[in-house]
Amino acid sequence: HELWIELRDFEGSTKYAKYDSFAIADERQKYGLSILGEYSGTAGDGMLNAHAGSPFSTYDQDNSERSFNCAEAYKGGWWYGNPNCHQSNLNGLYLNGVTNSYAVGITWYSWRGDYYSLKYVHMAIRPKE
Repeated sequence: HELWIELRDFEGSTKYAKYDSFAIADERQKYGLSILGEYSGTAGDGMLNAHAGSPFSTYDQDNSERSFNCAEAYKGGWWYGNPNCHQSNLNGLYLNGVTNSYAVGITWYSWRGDYYSLKYVHMAIRPKE
């Protein structure tokens, strides 16, 4: 499968990230991001280095390898990895663009950074052609 992510900010700009392969592990492996292929796009790579291989975590099921609960700290379920929990957080709080709160919004670090919450995100998965 392929993963396509569309991102939109409050100023009307749209970027995308595409990964040429994508797979999620089963329940025994905590729905880990088991395969994440090569990146292409305009948003910058917000997934591959920090999230590939990471299990999915929620506030009540912390599967991150950190000393604290990343999902609780960053307000949403995600494939939190090391060393800094995330480079993207597409299930964070819906905030209005620029924020003083570090990385708790809907973030994509390589595009708008950790102090900007995006307006719109769409993740789509399709079979690889």
